[in-house]
Amino acid sequence: MEQTFTSGEKWRQFFVIFTPVVVSQLMLFSMALIDTMMSGHYSNEALAGTAIGNSLWGPFNASLSGLLMAVTPIISQLIGRGEGHDIKRTVSNGLYITIGLAALLITLNFLFVPSILRMMGLDPAVASIARHFLNGICFGVPAFFFYSVLRAFIDSLGLTRVTMMITLITVPVNIFLNYLLIFGNWGFPELGGVGSGYATGITYWIVLLVTIILIQSQKRLRDYHIFSGFQRFSLEKMKEIIKLGVPNGLTILFEVSIFSAVTVFMGRFGTDTIAAHQSAISVPTLLYAFPLSIAAALTILVGFETGAKRLLDAKKYRHIGMVSAIAIGVVNGVLLLLFRDQIALLFTNDPKLADLITHFLIYAVLFQFADALLSPVLGALRGYKDVTVTSIVAFISYWIIGLPLGLLLSYTTLGPFGFWIGLSAGLFIAAFILSIRVRFTEKRLA
Repeated sequence: MEQTFTSGEKWRQFFVIFTPVVVSQLMLFSMALIDTMMSGHYSNEALAGTAIGNSLWGPFNASLSGLLMAVTPIISQLIGRGEGHDIKRTVSNGLYITIGLAALLITLNFLFVPSILRMMGLDPAVASIARHFLNGICFGVPAFFFYSVLRAFIDSLGLTRVTMMITLITVPVNIFLNYLLIFGNWGFPELGGVGSGYATGITYWIVLLVTIILIQSQKRLRDYHIFSGFQRFSLEKMKEIIKLGVPNGLTILFEVSIFSAVTVFMGRFGTDTIAAHQSAISVPTLLYAFPLSIAAALTILVGFETGAKRLLDAKKYRHIGMVSAIAIGVVNGVLLLLFRDQIALLFTNDPKLADLITHFLIYAVLFQFADALLSPVLGALRGYKDVTVTSIVAFISYWIIGLPLGLLLSYTTLGPFGFWIGLSAGLFIAAFILSIRVRFTEKRLA
């Protein structure tokens, strides 16, 4: 990254950072989509079980990764201030935190997931698939969290193209392993939907290994000596990461978990509706990679400019992010409307299920517009290291307003589609409140 002076230079630097990030996010997000699609071609039960498993894994995956994302603005501001010597300490302590997080998540999975699945009142076959799918995911959890910190380190340096190169391997590897483990090809056990969980877990380890090799082989990364010598625990650095990461993680948890809560409430509409809901929601989840990547790029660039005390430049980058997100949101929304029938057929050969998926996708357009307004604001606030209020706003918007509204609408003629309207309302409300907050923050720092 470097200082920019004209609008053209800023747009160019923004897209240099953003483009590889969005490719990386699409690769990572598509793993859940691929699991769902390939399981759906095995059986409806495998589709529902995999979808339920992903809906339970998603909130923890996103929120704990969000906590580790605190490494990004910390390093970006260190670079802006010319304090690159402190980067190794930040990364090392981030890696130490992942050990505790991985152990906690694996323990929670084995202690509480069976009870949660029983409470959902699922078909026993679907519940069994979901449970063992999550066991497979847990196999790769330590690798995924380690990778998350190392990716934050690489991205913070503006080397997002490197992480793009790494994540480009995820989709072909995941598809190949799904081919082996779901359908039992080439002499491998036929595990059905459970196989997709183990395929994902193995893929995480492969991605981590490739990341470590690249860090050690590229001079720009090797010069920070991330893996050379033991770095002491730093209570001060851990506090900095946790202080920034916990509110960020909670914000993501409140947003992502609301979708899992809706899946639980969908149980009363039957297995087909659950399968259609989860299949359909995986599409806007994949498209969410675009606004999320804009947010990530803004966190890097706003953090860099804030560290260098160029606050006007930081604000200009936020405006670039907002314009880009709205433009992409409109395009994605139109594409969803035009190709919803074709998209539905990617998940199932069952005409009834495909019709349900098609109807859900109509309401998914609302998510595109809401995320386009919300994500850039969140990214800028992270860059400014102002995240305390965001978790409070997220909880109120999603859980106090969005979910009750969706539940109420689900008892009208809208049925299960009412939940999607409630969720969209929560996202729009959060976007409005946090847009006010980011302007307040910029005035305070100026």
